[in-house]
Amino acid sequence: MMTLSEIMTEQPFTLGPDNSVKQAMDLMQQERIRHIPIVDEQRQLLGLVTLTDILATRESKLLLIDPEREAEFTDSVRLEEIMTRKVATVSPHAGIKEAALYLQRHRYGCLPVQDKGQLVGIVTESDMITVAINLLELMEDSDPSPITD
Repeated sequence: MMTLSEIMTEQPFTLGPDNSVKQAMDLMQQERIRHIPIVDEQRQLLGLVTLTDILATRESKLLLIDPEREAEFTDSVRLEEIMTRKVATVSPHAGIKEAALYLQRHRYGCLPVQDKGQLVGIVTESDMITVAINLLELMEDSDPSPITD
């Protein structure tokens, strides 16, 4: 059985609860990611912030403030104010199929991977698509080509 440890992103980019929405936006843009685990100093998972969370926060708050003050707003709101606190996690020893089914069933974009209470990785929809592509390529390679006369 293939496990998540084989496909997960190890040591994912993280931020702390006191980091700002602006810092999360900048990190997401710079690293081209959509999920940021929020951890403490011991890398224990406290929550998760997604691109959807960021966009929803910006949109709701911008209706209340002058658009010219957006930078001030995104720099003042802390991630602990918007993060999802009850986050489903998974062990690095869990099977890929089970994790994929869980992501699909719950419509999650990622699962933080924890081992002994510490964040050790993250598995995303993109990782699952990579697995599917690799399996499709293996299937194509093993199919005998049709014989024609």
